[in-house]
Amino acid sequence: MAATVLYMSMSLDGFVAGPNESLENGLGDGGERLHSWFSNAEGPDREVVDESLTTGSVLAGRGTFEPAGGWGGDHHDGIAIFILSRHRPAPEFAQWPNVTYLGDLEEAVRRARDAAGSRNVLVHGVGTAQRCLRAGLLDEIQISLVPVLLGEGRRLFEHLGVGHVELETVRVIQGRDATHLRYRIRR
Repeated sequence: MAATVLYMSMSLDGFVAGPNESLENGLGDGGERLHSWFSNAEGPDREVVDESLTTGSVLAGRGTFEPAGGWGGDHHDGIAIFILSRHRPAPEFAQWPNVTYLGDLEEAVRRARDAAGSRNVLVHGVGTAQRCLRAGLLDEIQISLVPVLLGEGRRLFEHLGVGHVELETVRVIQGRDATHLRYRIRR
């Protein structure tokens, strides 16, 4: 069965976006720095990029998807994209055949896993990751730790409210521009 894996770049001080996030400034002020390793990836960094692009579907929240321009309707390789939202898609996103908006978390995860087949589900977004973690629907966390201190912005695990969560280290890869930490969630 497909595993749900959160892929996230994070600053050393725990931020996944800078301050002043908006639809036009989706990563907040300075937030692009968190993804610079991805676009210039080589060696070990490239391994992590390539792995993320072998996933069989994407599960994300509207607040991640829409500021990213919906990835043009294709995150990678024409895979299915499931957007967790209680609202109908904005007109510019409504006509893309690979994109499905769903209001129910369990249904969204089930459909993303079904679409992924034997491959993993790539989970994007703070809210979606937290909801999946609280519901016991997140299997692994892949953090690409970027050597920068943003000072403020959006934290990945702030106000999580699930109590104590044990993680098992799966691997640590030292890249040129990020340290890639992979954990399995213990249940």
